[in-house]
Amino acid sequence: MKIFSAQQIYAADKFTIEKQGIDSNALMERAAAQIFEWMHARLQGANVKIHLFCGIGNNGGDGIALARHLLEHGYEIAVYVVNYSDKRSKDFLINLDRLKERKVWPEFLDSNCDFPEIGREDIVVDAIFGIGLNRKPDAWVVKLIAHINASMAFVLAVDIPSGLFMDRSPKDNNAIVKANFVLSFQAPKLPFFLPETGIYLNQWELLDIGLDGEFLMKEPTDFEFIGKPEVMPLYRPRLKFSHKGNYGHALILGGSYGKIGAVQLAAKACLAAGSGLVTAYVPECGYVPLQTGLPEVMVMTDDEEDRIRDIELDITPTSVALGMGMGTHEDTVKAFVAFLKTNTAPLVLDADALNIISKNKDLLSQLPPNSVLTPHPKELQRLLGDWKDDFEKLEKAKEFATEHKLVLVIKGAHTMTLYEGKAYINSTGNPGMATAGSGDVLAGMICGLIAQGYPPLHAAIFGVYLHGLAGDLCVPELGYESLTASKLIGAIGKAYIKLFERPQEEQEATAH
Repeated sequence: MKIFSAQQIYAADKFTIEKQGIDSNALMERAAAQIFEWMHARLQGANVKIHLFCGIGNNGGDGIALARHLLEHGYEIAVYVVNYSDKRSKDFLINLDRLKERKVWPEFLDSNCDFPEIGREDIVVDAIFGIGLNRKPDAWVVKLIAHINASMAFVLAVDIPSGLFMDRSPKDNNAIVKANFVLSFQAPKLPFFLPETGIYLNQWELLDIGLDGEFLMKEPTDFEFIGKPEVMPLYRPRLKFSHKGNYGHALILGGSYGKIGAVQLAAKACLAAGSGLVTAYVPECGYVPLQTGLPEVMVMTDDEEDRIRDIELDITPTSVALGMGMGTHEDTVKAFVAFLKTNTAPLVLDADALNIISKNKDLLSQLPPNSVLTPHPKELQRLLGDWKDDFEKLEKAKEFATEHKLVLVIKGAHTMTLYEGKAYINSTGNPGMATAGSGDVLAGMICGLIAQGYPPLHAAIFGVYLHGLAGDLCVPELGYESLTASKLIGAIGKAYIKLFERPQEEQEATAH
């Protein structure tokens, strides 16, 4: 699912209006009708007071038009115009007149007004600002937003929480409406998925307002939201007449004294993702734990007892994941550098492999094209340097991945995979996955997919989705707090099965 910029959405509006022979107010009416139908299906005429805070632009026009629908179906409403400017959009004025024709006169709020009382059991519709906001709201509007947030009422935002920008992070946390639910038109918005901006909404859902499908399909975007429809075409089914040799030989390279578990998790996840064969290369101290704890995995060891000092292989791996638990001892760094000079297999670099590279940036030129890097936030910062906000972080990450011809997987609540200037934003996963070893599992899964023949980009996108889906399937049984990396591996098979459930068996909602 594509994620569009504000400029692209405006262009889609204009194209749709011209192609369908309608005016902009007809498009606004569609939006308002869709919001009403969503609300009415859930409220069913319930006796609840609905406060509609409407700006004086098109987002406010949506709110004013919605008020008319609610009124006509018997809901108790209170309509407020947030009068932050002398300018009014044409469609806002049209809908304001229509509301007045029904004997409803909104209360106009300005810097001299007392704010209306909002009960905890009431509903607030936030239609103050839309995607066109380009400056911080006036001080009195910030106070109004704080008043709404303090009310504890259920807040439903129209298209985007008021106060959020589409292209930069806010500087004042008090200047953004905190929405329980966002009804977003046609496509999700990038701020929904970033740590600094996604905190202002709990859930979102899309409403189709009939923007031209051909335009949306052809319009290129820098960001794509990855759900089941996007990953299923990537899946590579197994053939009946095949054997383990058809699905690759993955190498998991890492570990040090006290950190052999990281390799064990990665190797086990690599097998669970489908690699035909898996070998772990570890220091001597890892031999017994791996041979006894993971009998399906072959083990090779360094001569050193507690760390990797010299990497000598007697296999030719199909893919390699390295760095987990490896440490950054001087001997290990030398072995890592020597390995890069001779390696020809596709690489997945995690943990200490990334830490070594961040201190030796010239090693980036030694990586095979399309190597997959899987940093967590601090590791990413070591690679890229500082950034002023999440939007600059994404731009720097895109430039980094493009410059070095890498697949960059930025782990987080919505893990993002970046490649050749485009970011793929994952839809699965949950807070329970913020646990030790979860990243080792992901690196192993991606390595296992590459071993089977998945191109590195596809392996990263599919692996991230499957990893998050496995985590989601653990939650009903374990909750968030008790989810562990080992349990995550145990759910990889269930995640594969979930991919192939028939539509009528699926319980997936469109809300996020």
